[in-house]
Amino acid sequence: MISVFIVFPIFAGFILFFINKLTDSLCTQKEIPEERQGNVFQTINILVTILLISSYVDILFT
Repeated sequence: MISVFIVFPIFAGFILFFINKLTDSLCTQKEIPEERQGNVFQTINILVTILLISSYVDILFT
């Protein structure tokens, strides 16, 4: 159980980091204007964070 408290946040940090790298590559490849890139990053980060939190809660209560 203690490993969940240590390993999962580290794992989540790596996931967020790599998702942001992939989002940056997407914005560059699709030539999304600078004004819209902030919204793209914010939307993707919020959705991934919700997914990670729900996964964490699911692991804790199963």
